[in-house]
Amino acid sequence: SVLTEVEEWQNRPLKKFYTFMFVDCMYVSIKKDYDTKNYAVYTILGYDVNGCKDILGIWLNETESKHNWMQIFDELKTRGVEDVLFISMDGVSGLEEGAKAIFKNVIVQRCIVHLIRNSIKYVPSKSYKAFTAQLKKVYGAPSLKAADAEFEKFKQTWSEYPGAVDVWVRNWKHVEQLFNYGSAVRKVMYTTNAIESVNSSFRKVTKRGSFPNENALFKLLYLRVTELYKKWKDRPVGNWALVRNQLAMNPEMQSRVALYENL
Repeated sequence: SVLTEVEEWQNRPLKKFYTFMFVDCMYVSIKKDYDTKNYAVYTILGYDVNGCKDILGIWLNETESKHNWMQIFDELKTRGVEDVLFISMDGVSGLEEGAKAIFKNVIVQRCIVHLIRNSIKYVPSKSYKAFTAQLKKVYGAPSLKAADAEFEKFKQTWSEYPGAVDVWVRNWKHVEQLFNYGSAVRKVMYTTNAIESVNSSFRKVTKRGSFPNENALFKLLYLRVTELYKKWKDRPVGNWALVRNQLAMNPEMQSRVALYENL
């Protein structure tokens, strides 16, 4: 009976518009053909126009690719999604190209927290605190002009660790685009913490070992999703009124939101 519910949930119609989507993955072992394989479990969390959360779906993949992601986003479109303002993600291979192929106006944002984790791999542990403190002055600057100035200081200060600096040089466009929006919007889009919290909840029920098949995994995750829905109670996320007001200050964003606000 649960499998029928899982199938209905995974194929249910979705809302036409989402302000934010968050994508993250975790790895789970599944027994297949007398072997145990690690599968990537991808979850997409959406915030609707009223700031309410919904888990749009869960997908299993052995590999990451642009083609796989195009299929996932095409599925979302088939289920009714017409427009998305922002997608926040880690550096998942092919995701940005796949998303923009289906939702051409979407803003894809790399998670700043993941960039920090990637860059401190090149920095001695004794310098972590000073390194991250200076980085915070960059992405937490009040304006793009201030961020540019802080970034120049950052590059000079940490030039002896070119690997760490290069992570930020290569991804600078993802820092720059944050400053096109108000601070409340930036606070939502710059991190995938919202979806990582969902995956943390999933890990609590998947840590027992390998699953006998994909259906066993989907059943368990679906039951966890129903518990999360009860916890969220269709309430908007914190500070949503300010986020919504700051989106309204951007004419292009406001025109897209207004099409769906009263649906």
